[in-house]
Amino acid sequence: MDKKGRIKHVFPGGNTTKGFMSFYNNILFQEEANKIIIIKGGPGVGKSSFMKKISDRFLNLGYNLEYHHCSSDNNSLDAIVIVPLKVAILDGTAPHVVDPISPGAVDEILNLGDYWNEEGIKIHKEEIIRTNKEIKRVFNKAYNYLKAAYQIYEAWTNTEKLAFNKAKANLLTDKLIKELFEKYPVAKQSGKDRHLFGTAITPGGLTEYLHTIIGESKQIYMIKDSPGASAKDLMNKISEEALIRGFYLECYHSPIDVDKIEDIIIPELSCAITVVNDYHKAKVIPTNIIDLTSCLDSSVTKILKEETDKDKLLFDDLIEKAILIIQKAKKFHDRLESYYVPNMDFDKINDLAEKICKRILEISQADTDK
Repeated sequence: MDKKGRIKHVFPGGNTTKGFMSFYNNILFQEEANKIIIIKGGPGVGKSSFMKKISDRFLNLGYNLEYHHCSSDNNSLDAIVIVPLKVAILDGTAPHVVDPISPGAVDEILNLGDYWNEEGIKIHKEEIIRTNKEIKRVFNKAYNYLKAAYQIYEAWTNTEKLAFNKAKANLLTDKLIKELFEKYPVAKQSGKDRHLFGTAITPGGLTEYLHTIIGESKQIYMIKDSPGASAKDLMNKISEEALIRGFYLECYHSPIDVDKIEDIIIPELSCAITVVNDYHKAKVIPTNIIDLTSCLDSSVTKILKEETDKDKLLFDDLIEKAILIIQKAKKFHDRLESYYVPNMDFDKINDLAEKICKRILEISQADTDK
């Protein structure tokens, strides 16, 4: 391979209005994987750096990768996938505990705790226990604010829905479904869907790398929506129609309404469908735009405007407060890491990364020899 590989950036889990939600079982499916390496060890043991070191090697060799970012620190990685080799390396520690499903056959565990100075860590036992409790308390508080925000979001949705013309939306939906799928018959075997987050509520606010997910698609359908003119039903319909036609698709969920899919990628059609609103907007140029907000009766929205404006203001305030609390949790986590970092043998961990790279390259060679 002559050129450097491409990185797709996603989130395998998220801080949401339903608490922490995980799609870790969608990082790499067991039946497709050549190898899934699960890293164990405490905070600050170098799990993210270990993954970045390995990913740099394979990027420079020309392999496309997925970076699965941590929603509680978007500069940190929860997993990487070396896509062509069907190899994943992931953080298997709390809050997203992962254990081997097919040990030996697919999964293996790397314990970076083998490379720490236990006596040096034990000195900080009381501080570590206290900080862990604070992290848990602070995250619970953030999730309380996010859950409260969703209650307001529902109130806002139900109010704005009073202006929504469902029949008009049905016509737009029917037109789009025909445009996407009319050429493709129902398949004898159902397709497969993969679910992740494209946007996350992080210490840096609402964070997205959607252009890396969507940007390669030749056809990009942008669906303009709002709480009361939601694309939720439309996106579910697209997903259902794609699956019954046998397509593989990737579905990216909203951290605000976890049951709502906001991005669908159908690689076989080089097609992406993405929702755009105040909280979700991909930095891409669409080939087609469908405006669900045009199904709102403007004479009714004018009457409801004062009410919905207040709902939006309160919702935004609660989300912002939750983000500030998540920032506080990160500071506690940084403190926790500080008790481990000085007690790690990172030279040995770097040597381990080199060994893992060689083993993965053997998988690459084995694929070539087939």
